[in-house]
Amino acid sequence: MPQKNRTVKGVLGGLLGLVGLSAVAGLLVTTSVTPVLAMAGIAGNSAVTLFEDLPANLDVNAPMEQSTIYATNPDTGENIALASFYEQNRVPVTYEQLSPTLINAILSSEDKNFYSHGGVNLGATVKAVIDNVRGTSSRGASTITQQFVKNVQIQECEQKADTASETYSEDLQQCWLDATNASGADGIERKLQEMRYAIQIEKTSSKNDILLGYLNIANFGGTVYGIEAAAKYYFSASASNLTIAQAATLAGIVQNPNTLRIDRAEGENSAADGYADTLVRRHYVLNRMLIDGKITQAEFDEADASPIEPKITPTVQGCATAGQNAYFCQYAKSIIENDPIFGETRQDRSELLRRGGLKIYTTLDLRVQGPAAQAMADNAPGNMDNQYFGAAGVSLNTTNGNIIAMTQNTTFSETVTDDQAFTSIVFAGDRVHGNSDGFPVGSTYKLFTLIDWLEKGHSVRETLNGAVQKNLKMNVCSGTQTVDTAKIGNFGGNRGYTSNVLNFTAQSLNSGYFAMASKLDICDINEVADRMGVTYGTGAKVTDSNVPFDVLGPKNISPMAMAAAYATVANGGTYCAPRAIEKVVNADGTEHEIPPVSCKEGVLTPEVAATAAFALQGVMASGGTGSRANPFDGTPMIGKTGTHNRSGTMMIESSTNVTTAVWAGRWQGEADIFQVPSQKGGLLNEIRYPIARAAQAAANDVYGGNAFPQPDPNLSRQILTDVPSVVGMTIEEATAALEGAGFTVSVGAPVDGAQATNIVAAQDPSGQAPSGATVTISPSNGQAVAVPEDIIGKSRTAAFASLAGVGLNAKFETSCNENGAKVSSTDPTPGSATTKGTTVTVVCE
Repeated sequence: MPQKNRTVKGVLGGLLGLVGLSAVAGLLVTTSVTPVLAMAGIAGNSAVTLFEDLPANLDVNAPMEQSTIYATNPDTGENIALASFYEQNRVPVTYEQLSPTLINAILSSEDKNFYSHGGVNLGATVKAVIDNVRGTSSRGASTITQQFVKNVQIQECEQKADTASETYSEDLQQCWLDATNASGADGIERKLQEMRYAIQIEKTSSKNDILLGYLNIANFGGTVYGIEAAAKYYFSASASNLTIAQAATLAGIVQNPNTLRIDRAEGENSAADGYADTLVRRHYVLNRMLIDGKITQAEFDEADASPIEPKITPTVQGCATAGQNAYFCQYAKSIIENDPIFGETRQDRSELLRRGGLKIYTTLDLRVQGPAAQAMADNAPGNMDNQYFGAAGVSLNTTNGNIIAMTQNTTFSETVTDDQAFTSIVFAGDRVHGNSDGFPVGSTYKLFTLIDWLEKGHSVRETLNGAVQKNLKMNVCSGTQTVDTAKIGNFGGNRGYTSNVLNFTAQSLNSGYFAMASKLDICDINEVADRMGVTYGTGAKVTDSNVPFDVLGPKNISPMAMAAAYATVANGGTYCAPRAIEKVVNADGTEHEIPPVSCKEGVLTPEVAATAAFALQGVMASGGTGSRANPFDGTPMIGKTGTHNRSGTMMIESSTNVTTAVWAGRWQGEADIFQVPSQKGGLLNEIRYPIARAAQAAANDVYGGNAFPQPDPNLSRQILTDVPSVVGMTIEEATAALEGAGFTVSVGAPVDGAQATNIVAAQDPSGQAPSGATVTISPSNGQAVAVPEDIIGKSRTAAFASLAGVGLNAKFETSCNENGAKVSSTDPTPGSATTKGTTVTVVCE
């Protein structure tokens, strides 16, 4: 193995090289070469200036490096690569990761005196310069140090190339030509600058670092750069364990990368001819290694006789390599590409991602992601019926906005195909984060009516008439619109009923929420959504359009935005913007600035958040519309279901620590999903439940959850109002009076009464009752009479006549048989009501 530190001989070599270079400069100016320089257009004093103008300190840019997105295993701390992005496929290695065989192959074939010269092979270089000027040759005669300089110059040129230019590939080729094949005056200047840089590097860097830099930056054909990437690509091996034949092959390729590469199936120097040109070059490398004593004759014979047998590992890049994590990867990538923290322009940000060697550590939690992705795969086919069926799930940490899971039913692909099972659109994201414009979120949007209801001081126990109404007056931005809620109706054709907000929420009663909204303002409801971080998927404000049916969520919104809104309730009223990146490390090991955690306290008051959570717990309880998504693992849950026009569904649920949102529906068109069987039984509209349940169960297992705070007493109070007294009114009059006061009317069975049969004889309740409660009114049966009040003091004969006159029978006690007896009492008593035909007992004195 070559020495790792500079030797005295190496230092002296560097000094001699510097002296020799000065001699070359003087030679070029004062000797017989001067006429050649003049012919090339370079005067003597220009040659001197050429040296003097070179920088005193060489500042070499780091090579372009691939950027990698990672997920971290919280249990082990292991960083797991999800995907890499590069313009040049390069995996930098340390000196210790280079095998001695590889180093020997490179040195023997490229620069056998590398560890003894000062950076320049003077004799060969001067001859190359003179031949270049004369036009007799353009050969380089470069040392490894000079080749490193050349590659750095190519790298710097390529970094300045405009990736958006139509001539980008031609520009890259020109960078190579300018650095390697310039002739005449340009060739002299390039060679002299290369020499000066090489000597400067030798003064400031160790030999091992120079050799390592060269092997990390050199091109090995196409987009493969650096020895480690080349070893992996061509031989599925590492630079630390290459065989002699493999090492000699790679050492040969570096001499003319795009000609000698070994990944072509046909054409010149391909598998078809056994890579003939590369075999010739490999033979040269092996022969130099034999002459230099780096390998034995037996090793030479074996390696030289072996065919070139590449074992290509395709250099796949991008989020397609992230498998079930691909859509999260794409979401994280979009942050790098769009946030000004990572560059002034989109091109700057894109180039940083593909060239900057970033290590991007994300918020993805594989403990939750794995079960969530498995549930998605088990329940949601990629292309169910060729009618653009899609499904997406996302889980957020409520306390900081970290995205801990993101799943999708399709396979990530940036290649547009006719197969709907493949797409690059991130269904959970928006236009900026995944090129999706969102989806109608259905009744999950009722959250914002509930919040506005509470913020206006209403109670969740307030009772309203939640029946479907044809002429319901709605307030829209200080105006009034009349709507027919029957056009929407309720699930299953339910005509609605009178109840309180708790029941309306648990059963997701559309007509009940319209009744609530009629006491509010649609514009205020949309402003609540805006305050809770919700926008259209396009980025437009949800307050830009305000119509009564907004109550039911027809707006196209991302599942991510809805998850963050529900997380605000679970987090006691503090909103945290979704975030996917925890840390970014630059190629030099320094940390890059990233979008910070962005949480805003007081988006909801704690009282409103607690009471909203109290109402939303009913959704997840047995009998609630979201109960099928509840893991029932002991973790308290809130949630809400939603559907839109039978073509889209949502399920959002949350503990105090993690919120999960699942959308399933048509990502194009509105074909019915309520009639399409799923692959595991049931219908497509039902797959949201097992997907959400599995993701939330995994989150509960890792993050747990606490009891939600108790609701605010004022916002959960029982509301009592005065009940109008309607006894004596006609049934129609009584009904109008009670409904006008906000009550529901039920007509009961007739009761005894002397009034006409259409007159209310009794009501229940009377006095006070909960707002919207049902009041039962009972009409008279027309059969009631009163015991005559003047019966006292009458004779037996007169009393009998009086009772018979009102339809009552008489039963006289023996005391009434005496002559002159007068009535003293009756049972029932005089004046009391009773039914005709009743027998009245009469007592005399």
